[in-house]
Amino acid sequence: MTNTFPTARKGTRGYSRNQVDAFLRAAREAYDVDDSVTPTMTSADIRRTSFALTRGGYATGSVDAALERLEDAFALRERDRALGDAGKREWLTSARETAQVILNRLARPTGHKFSRTGFLAQGYRTEDVDAFSEQIVAYFEKGTPLSADSVRTAIFRPQRGGYVESQVDLLLDAVTEVMLAVR
Repeated sequence: MTNTFPTARKGTRGYSRNQVDAFLRAAREAYDVDDSVTPTMTSADIRRTSFALTRGGYATGSVDAALERLEDAFALRERDRALGDAGKREWLTSARETAQVILNRLARPTGHKFSRTGFLAQGYRTEDVDAFSEQIVAYFEKGTPLSADSVRTAIFRPQRGGYVESQVDLLLDAVTEVMLAVR
């Protein structure tokens, strides 16, 4: 799998070529297994994957775009498997329940939707997260367009005493899972 992606420009770092190639081999093996075998990799695993940055590595934008497509393919396969196992009604009920948990969290008052870091610690800027939260609520309640890619690539400025990043990231993962589940 040499040169699977373009390399990063001179003077910039890219994702470790060995790590990316190894991950893609593992993903292919996981995707190609028979439907009767329990998957060894999920769309959530792909979403949480990270690679070391190195000189001469793959261009990050190209790899990230490929990972998003790979995540979509795994999510579609997971949905198809779940529909076969549980049926469409149970699958949609589960997605609806997860969406309600998300909405309950985002219904909290502005500035208090998530736990805050200590005053000296960096977190996500509360105003940024709260503004993006409004977009998520509008998506679920009013059907306002919002893409899974925009949720996956949401960026929030840092703030001392901001929201705890891991909590926000987990919620964004859940939003992405629901969006992919109901596609």
